[in-house]
Amino acid sequence: MQFSKSTDYALHALIHLGQSERSSNVGIKGLAGVLDVSESYLSKIMSKLRQDGIVRAAPGVNGGYELARPADQITFLDVIQVIEGRQQLFECSNSRSRQHQLLAEDGAVHRDGNDGNKLEKNECLVEKVMYGAEQHLYQYLREHTIQSVLDEAFKRRNHAENKK
Repeated sequence: MQFSKSTDYALHALIHLGQSERSSNVGIKGLAGVLDVSESYLSKIMSKLRQDGIVRAAPGVNGGYELARPADQITFLDVIQVIEGRQQLFECSNSRSRQHQLLAEDGAVHRDGNDGNKLEKNECLVEKVMYGAEQHLYQYLREHTIQSVLDEAFKRRNHAENKK
């Protein structure tokens, strides 16, 4: 599994916006320069983040972007789902095979990724493992916010300065 470069740029853009303690917005040109990415490509990413309520855009000469909510309320999972989509990462596609029938659990609960649980007779045991891994990944990404990265960067900077 690999996340797209768009996710990388989105996370770095949000961290930069979180660092910006100025009261003014950060313009797309300045943001693109800091991230070393084209303005048009970054504009598409920022548009997705704006549509989902993660950033706000201010129009005009002094316009730009700012976080729409506090950095400690923007999780990595929020950003990844906006950029990559909210689909299930793994789906058992071999449910008619003999191997699937051998591994199926009778009367198991199947999780479809949308509303949680629905009953299905034969749950794929491979899918069950992959679903569990996906849930651990999502939990980990929920626990890490833009603010948690900013806090870690601040600690590292202070530690380096104290060593001098």
